[in-house]
Amino acid sequence: MQDGASLSNEEIRDLVRPDHVHRRAYVDPAIFDLELERIFGRLWIYVAHESQLKKPGDFVRTSLAGNEVLITRDEAGQIRALYNRCPHRGARICMVDHGSSRLFSCPYHAWVFRPDGSLATVPHRKSYPANFDLDDPQNHMQPAGQVATYRGFVFANLAENPPPLAEHLGPMTEVIDNLVDRAPDGEVDLAEAGFILEYRGNWKLHMENAADIFHPSFVHNSSVSPARKAPPKASIIDQDQTREMMLANGFGIKEWEGIQLTGFAGGHSSMKSFYNSGVLVHEDADPVAVRYKAALDERLGPERAAAVLAMRGFNNIVYPNLILNAQYQQMRVVIPLAVDRTLVHIRCFRLKGAPEEIFHRAVRFLTTLGSPASMIFSDDVEMLERCQQGLVSRAGPWIDFSRGLDSDLRDDRGQVSGAASEMPMRVQFKAWVERMTAEAA
Repeated sequence: MQDGASLSNEEIRDLVRPDHVHRRAYVDPAIFDLELERIFGRLWIYVAHESQLKKPGDFVRTSLAGNEVLITRDEAGQIRALYNRCPHRGARICMVDHGSSRLFSCPYHAWVFRPDGSLATVPHRKSYPANFDLDDPQNHMQPAGQVATYRGFVFANLAENPPPLAEHLGPMTEVIDNLVDRAPDGEVDLAEAGFILEYRGNWKLHMENAADIFHPSFVHNSSVSPARKAPPKASIIDQDQTREMMLANGFGIKEWEGIQLTGFAGGHSSMKSFYNSGVLVHEDADPVAVRYKAALDERLGPERAAAVLAMRGFNNIVYPNLILNAQYQQMRVVIPLAVDRTLVHIRCFRLKGAPEEIFHRAVRFLTTLGSPASMIFSDDVEMLERCQQGLVSRAGPWIDFSRGLDSDLRDDRGQVSGAASEMPMRVQFKAWVERMTAEAA
């Protein structure tokens, strides 16, 4: 192992082949440090949603390229990213995940800052030198790069001259558009509650698993089997939603060859949904769906509303850290903590103007798929940790991503394959190499 700064571009490129990746990409701390600098420090990273920052003083505490930051809305209404660090002696200022405060006070020596990061007051002002200036930028909370938004989604970038956010998002703007357009009032709110889980594995493992549609039949058999034995329409709690979700993981040849995956430049990818019955697809016999569609028709018109609802997808990956499921109003945010430690924030959205039952279904989806007690997510975490444990071993340095290599196609948008392909992982690693070897702008 070596220091990340001493890794040459040639060494990095040698870690990735068209169909294999070296284990070192997952276990070398030096490579992880370089990822924080060149991927999470130079790309647009999702950090918050505007519904969390509705008024001046609202804030969210999160992580950006290994740094703890506050995303705030200042008195002028501007959203900012600030390092959660007092410029006086370096103490962490805020210790809560979100809230609202017109002033942030350092707990050590009580320097007080405004939501724009500027220094408001210090105690015992006369004890400071005559040239001490409250307005001196070096005495302010330091800005953590630039901030940009797309339809309520807030991204930050530590690079000095990053490309426009829309350029980074590319075709993934369609996924965000579809999520927001599903709201009869044209807006979505991020649910206040959600799940935060940590697993002992590299961050890339989760991003790969989210695009891997081959594993459910094997990994999730423990939940598929009882779902197959359960009588249909027996649940009065969720109108069979949980059972249908678990059944859908029982993939076979039809699903492996029929669910389309698309890989885009920049590491992004999308997949078609594999849910096709019950409340998960807003069947016309469902009275809640009827009321919801009527509300959406009123805003968009029947033709446009039908087109919005016809866009059915599952995990859509906005590289490097965001996973969106617009159809079920779900979001996962991956935060790398160490080479073998990753945090995952799992939340859902409320479609403003939709019947309350639609939000309840989103919450049910969230808990069934992503809670710590989930029969599905717990399976996935077990596999991710087993992969990390195995990759630590030096026995056989290369891992295989060749499935589907000879059958993938291309269209005018990107690479296209069936669910049995590992194309999305190859797309992610192509972007990984490009970013890890790119010169700073």
